[in-house]
Amino acid sequence: MKTKKYLITSFIILTTTMVVLSGLMKSIHLPWSVNGLVKFNLPNAATVLGLMEITFAVLFVFPKTMRIGFILLSCYFAGAMATELSNDGSMLNPAVPLSLIWITAFFRDKYLFIGSSEPNVKIQK
Repeated sequence: MKTKKYLITSFIILTTTMVVLSGLMKSIHLPWSVNGLVKFNLPNAATVLGLMEITFAVLFVFPKTMRIGFILLSCYFAGAMATELSNDGSMLNPAVPLSLIWITAFFRDKYLFIGSSEPNVKIQK
């Protein structure tokens, strides 16, 4: 049981660190981070995109807001993948964090993907 907890914690730390650092680099306009946005004609959106990444990652860390953080991060990186593909870019950049997000979410709450294993509760009239 301890091994599973360490594994989950490691994935949470790895995923969150990756997404927060990516958002931080965009927010403070590091040249090599913003260069990717220039080719998509989005250099002025770097701060907003970076703050969105950081906010969604923070939501993903806390258990009570993990589900909404998961949905928002998935949508964010799916949009990044679509943008990359529509401009003949590499899908790998957004696919790596998205994969880690999904793996971490599965370890934390498998019912996001599988559904509840509890029997249906009958509503009393």
